[in-house]
Amino acid sequence: MDPRPTLSAPDDDPWLWLEEIEAPRATAWADEQSARTMAAFADARFAADRDAVRTALDRPDKLPHVTRRGDWLYNFWTDAANPKGIWRRTTLASYRSAVPEWQLLLDVDALAREEAEDWVWTGAGTLPGSHDRALLRLSRGGGDAVVLREFDLVALRMVEGGFVLPEAKGGADWLDRDTLVVSSAYGEGMATRAGYARTVRLWQRGTDPAAARVIFEVPDDHMGAWGSYEAEEDRLVFVDQQGFYDTAVHLGGRDGPAQRIDLPTDMGFRWQRGWVALRPRSPWTHAGVTHPADTLLVASLESVLAGAPDCRVIFTPGERTALQGFFWCDGRLVVSVLDELRPRFTIFTPGGDWQGRELSGLSENGVASLWPLDTEDDESDGSLLVQTEDPITPPSLLLTNVGLATPELLRRSSAVYDAAGLVVTRHEAVSEDGERIPYVVTGPAAETGQAPVHLSGYGGFRISRLPHYQGMMGKLWLEKGGTTVIANIRGGGEFGTRWHEAGRRERKALSHADFAAVAADLVRRGVTTPGRIAAEGGSNGGLLIANMLTRYPERFGALFCTIPLIDMRRYTRLLAGASWIAEYGDPDVAEDWAFLQHISAYQVAAPGRSYPPILLATARKDDRVHPGHARKMAAKLQAMGYPAWFYEPPAGGHGYGKDNAEVASFAALGAAFLRRSIGWEKA
Repeated sequence: MDPRPTLSAPDDDPWLWLEEIEAPRATAWADEQSARTMAAFADARFAADRDAVRTALDRPDKLPHVTRRGDWLYNFWTDAANPKGIWRRTTLASYRSAVPEWQLLLDVDALAREEAEDWVWTGAGTLPGSHDRALLRLSRGGGDAVVLREFDLVALRMVEGGFVLPEAKGGADWLDRDTLVVSSAYGEGMATRAGYARTVRLWQRGTDPAAARVIFEVPDDHMGAWGSYEAEEDRLVFVDQQGFYDTAVHLGGRDGPAQRIDLPTDMGFRWQRGWVALRPRSPWTHAGVTHPADTLLVASLESVLAGAPDCRVIFTPGERTALQGFFWCDGRLVVSVLDELRPRFTIFTPGGDWQGRELSGLSENGVASLWPLDTEDDESDGSLLVQTEDPITPPSLLLTNVGLATPELLRRSSAVYDAAGLVVTRHEAVSEDGERIPYVVTGPAAETGQAPVHLSGYGGFRISRLPHYQGMMGKLWLEKGGTTVIANIRGGGEFGTRWHEAGRRERKALSHADFAAVAADLVRRGVTTPGRIAAEGGSNGGLLIANMLTRYPERFGALFCTIPLIDMRRYTRLLAGASWIAEYGDPDVAEDWAFLQHISAYQVAAPGRSYPPILLATARKDDRVHPGHARKMAAKLQAMGYPAWFYEPPAGGHGYGKDNAEVASFAALGAAFLRRSIGWEKA
């Protein structure tokens, strides 16, 4: 327990014991509750849905996503025969063929059996240049904490006596063949209050990682510290993540930082080949000019390091035109924008008038994503991968480049569900303060007034919720005749920082009002009735769903609340919760608790209300959002006599499971609960 004095100490909480994640009493309660839920909803229809979703997730013609390292395209692949997955590689020429020839590098299922560990693959980083060694990231059960292992990409085996970093949050970057830049919470005193790395260390081959030399550190109350190596300039980059939206970046070498980059802590920036792109998060006054948030500027790196950026504006946001991201590729700047939620990409060539050219012909009603093919900036030839999709059209993967070559179709995923007769439409609801809230509807063309609606949203951390292909919900909802709705509520990034700020901290309640407004608009438009609306959300979206229960229960027929934050009085003391104070506020500060208490559904929940049925689901191995949130809420609601159900699989991290079988079971259970609770399907 955190010994700090607290304004809101929960000494009256009878369910505090459920925060002891692996305590026998708590796990016995969770297991009994999960068994009860499975007994109620896991019938033959559930089993058929679970198997159908798993088959879809394991299908052989889904997209194999790749990244290039040196001469090879690398892919991590899971299917029915390889539930934990295989790491493999091929050439670009082979990848272009109908049936690529893959070289197997590592079978994670075989490794897990051999070592009697529940290994879950979370990625790998190869040694730049030669790419003959890799640092594998392996999680036990799917949590964020990982073990690092050195792997030989020539001999295709773990390196005997090689780098092995024990389980912890964080990672490492290659400095050279025998030295790692370690940003890990491993070791006594090496974690921040949020559980992330507090230091950056240099670790020499053959030495004890716990004794590695510390070359950079941040205070305990900062979010974390990260270090990386830039081979081209032979320099180290140190990041002091002061809060979720504030960083201080330093440049230096093997002895630590030598210079801090003198820019506002909420400024996002990236550099390459002597140029820097900058995006202020708040209005920034420079050289007598105030630039609005999300303006994109460019300057020479030399001027930035000198403390006098020679800035030029290349993008200015509009009310409904928002910067989503930017990156450098082979010396060009690639800029991603949402214009009335439609994707736009422009590529700028440095120097002169910085004229941009737009990459056209991408999705107008769905989603388009763009990223570099190569992992290493200095190895890139300018190749870019593009993925396009919409709710009823499976993803396609294309290849283009910064020269805007005509996109070449590489692969197209097969369909997961039958989308015949479905249409995708866009609408807007009006929230309680008059703001227009967009939402996307997918379903049958004719509105019956009794449509079984699955409504989902997120509304946090500037994350944009876009209309991707609806594979699982297609099988579990659309194919059965239902309608799905994605709400673009405030707190997300759909319209940039202003949209995020409108749903952050003391304004978080507005993002919840937005979601409720979308539910009301579906009724107003004659699509459905409140009792036929089933809502789902996870993580920050779980906080959203818990608030629908306590604040707007009359607008929903059933709620599926997954991997959620709910107890906002204690969230900063649970796992990574302290890292989210910038998003929600600090319950130990009186001014913050004054608004947080109204969205802390765990405290707000009261007896004698008309709450709809709710299923709260979490994962025991989630080491990001504490499973105690869902456990305690379910226990409290049940004690008050409400129809609250609970489900907690023993593995899986901050998601729906550690493999396709677990993901399919989690999703099918939630859909079964929702369908029956709104009366669409008989019990």
